Amino acid sequence: MARSQPQALLLVDGYNVVGAWPELARIRDRHGLEASRYRLAETLTGYSAYQDFDTRLVFDAQYRDSGSSQEVITPNLTIHFTEFGQTADTHIERVCADFRYDLRKFYQRLIVVTSDRAQQQTVIGYGAEWMSSDRLAAEVEMIARRIQRKQATPKKSSGRFLANCLDPAAQKRLSELRFGKSD
Repeated sequence: MARSQPQALLLVDGYNVVGAWPELARIRDRHGLEASRYRLAETLTGYSAYQDFDTRLVFDAQYRDSGSSQEVITPNLTIHFTEFGQTADTHIERVCADFRYDLRKFYQRLIVVTSDRAQQQTVIGYGAEWMSSDRLAAEVEMIARRIQRKQATPKKSSGRFLANCLDPAAQKRLSELRFGKSD
């Protein structure tokens, strides 16, 4: 079955978010960039699926030995490493510039996540929406709480019988039927 068109293309400046989120910065400082990239990708996997976003997590290649690459994590999340010498900012700007002439712009939003002020102004100039790294963190947390509430175990009944799960009026009616009292 073909996947429906996602409601938005979300471009995330990966190292900008790693630096802005205290938890990811701690992971980066203690365990390195690889661990912080993994944790961010793991976090965005659930968020992207829940929001139905096509998320592209973009990292500068300058912190890696290899050149440009793309890794598909899920149908909703891909990780992009830029060409050597190219920044995530220039990659994101190029995608925004191309999106201006793409027909998807009429039915799909383009959202860029970065807290870089200059990048914010540039992507808005291309017609994309901008979201700060802090706002993304707040949305991820809000959605995680919403999912936890949905998955919370339902309240257990007071007894082991199915009848105990019924409202009092239904219990009374069943009792009447059991003892042969019918209208």
